[in-house]
Amino acid sequence: MKEWNYEFTVPEQKQFRMLIHTDCKNEADDQFAVVQNLMTPKFIVKGIIGGHFNKNPQEYGDGHTADASVREIDRVLDLMGLSGCYPVCKGSEYPLQNEETPVLSDGARMIIGEAMRDDPHPLFCVFQGAITDLASALLLKPEIASRMTAIWIGGGMYPAGGFEFNLLQDIAAANVVMKSQVPLWQVPINVYKQVSVSLAQLQLHVKPYGKIGKYLFEQMVQYNTKCAGIAHWPHGEIWGLGDTAAIAVLLQESERIDNFFMAEAPTVNYEDMTYVQAAGNRKIRVYTQVDARLVINDFFAKLAINYPKADS
Repeated sequence: MKEWNYEFTVPEQKQFRMLIHTDCKNEADDQFAVVQNLMTPKFIVKGIIGGHFNKNPQEYGDGHTADASVREIDRVLDLMGLSGCYPVCKGSEYPLQNEETPVLSDGARMIIGEAMRDDPHPLFCVFQGAITDLASALLLKPEIASRMTAIWIGGGMYPAGGFEFNLLQDIAAANVVMKSQVPLWQVPINVYKQVSVSLAQLQLHVKPYGKIGKYLFEQMVQYNTKCAGIAHWPHGEIWGLGDTAAIAVLLQESERIDNFFMAEAPTVNYEDMTYVQAAGNRKIRVYTQVDARLVINDFFAKLAINYPKADS
């Protein structure tokens, strides 16, 4: 395991377990969130799951996107000098067929196994894309709901909802999770979009720092060029780091309660992804704001501390 270069420690009672679920090859921001999660000493990362993005398979092809995510996770770990340090597995290659039938994937098994483990550290499972594997795990073993907290980067803006990419990937899975009893912190599209950076910032604060910094910058520039023909996205000179919003909510002051509200979990309309109020569902935490300045500066600092320019 790599030794981090921090001149501070996080008390053990302040640490918690984490599973990272990422559609890591879907675009260019997941990699940043994976790297920051691994560099954060408050997080005890127990495993990383490669998730599908099968509704937008790109050049990877139908049924091969979760595999592409796993390969990208392995690449990131190698560039960080962390190959073999964390369990990595593949989630389902496809969304749920309905709200009753789980997909038995290695990702679902990892979620169940970690949730059922006796450990004094609380478990947070962070989902940066489709939540197929969380839904399957809950269908397979409902008792895990009381043994973890799920954080999901996804869903439309409240109260109406509407189109959102991660939700599009598996609406049935979202409904399974919404109807379950698992504690859920949802970071919808209007909130995760608050975390953005410029390519100039990344050239200055990311590219010079180690092999991983160089890769993070260059793969984003390449993706920015690859998608230039899309009219509405990306934006040419900035990029959203929406997946790091999950890190922001986990690092924030625990007493801060002004940036989320509690709402009865809605169900999602299959036709247009709008929210349907469902009286009787348990309440979930819905974020309205994240501290983008904190999480971006934290990433820049951790990268520079642990991968100084001399290592490039």
